[in-house]
Amino acid sequence: MTLEGKVALVTGGTMGIGAATALALAREGAEVAISARRNDAEAQSTLEAIRAAGVRAEFIQADFSRPEDATRSVEETVKRLGCLDILVHAAGGAVNGGLLEISPDQWYAAFDVHVHAMFHLSRAAIPHLRARAGGALVLVSSTAGIRGIITNIAYQVAKGALPQFTRALAREFAPDNIRVNCVAPGVIRTAFHASMSEAQKKLNLEQRIPLRREGTPEQVASLVLELVKNDYITGESFTIDGGLTMRIA
Repeated sequence: MTLEGKVALVTGGTMGIGAATALALAREGAEVAISARRNDAEAQSTLEAIRAAGVRAEFIQADFSRPEDATRSVEETVKRLGCLDILVHAAGGAVNGGLLEISPDQWYAAFDVHVHAMFHLSRAAIPHLRARAGGALVLVSSTAGIRGIITNIAYQVAKGALPQFTRALAREFAPDNIRVNCVAPGVIRTAFHASMSEAQKKLNLEQRIPLRREGTPEQVASLVLELVKNDYITGESFTIDGGLTMRIA
């Protein structure tokens, strides 16, 4: 897929992996809407960077725990930029705590943002992608959804649902030339992982990650970009984790 003249919506597009992805798409010629809860300095900085690439950019304020906001993000993108060809769902957030520690509300909230939002986003997006004779969806999961982690059961179970959601959508909408793929980042240098203790960072680099370094948002964005552009990949989930999930000892 050539991105010149295409329109993308990136949820969680104001920071971290979402912002890097939005900028990568813009540099390939796509016009980009970024959507997040806060229209803050980071949002404005990302908009400026996208526009500096020579394309149109829009910010859409939305809380992805609310179904109506997910749907509105798609409709606002089409209203402001004319159509929709690409949807990247990078919005999310940590939900810490084990089974006996978190509340039912925290459990439901994790699924609202990570899984239910994608349900509403894709239902709103598919008719527009069909109108464009195809398109691409990319879901951002996590290696936490692949391996068991003690401290955040809601987050890892919600993220673990996204690869299967990917396969289900890809199979259903392949006849429409709509491709759906998933990426599962490991330890990436973002605000999400900034709260890790020095001891945890040392453990990651020396014992858990074979490449012994964190990834960057730009490295994840380059994988998302490839999945958008390569029109013979669908229904797949790719880890990008420095070897974290392949090691057994």
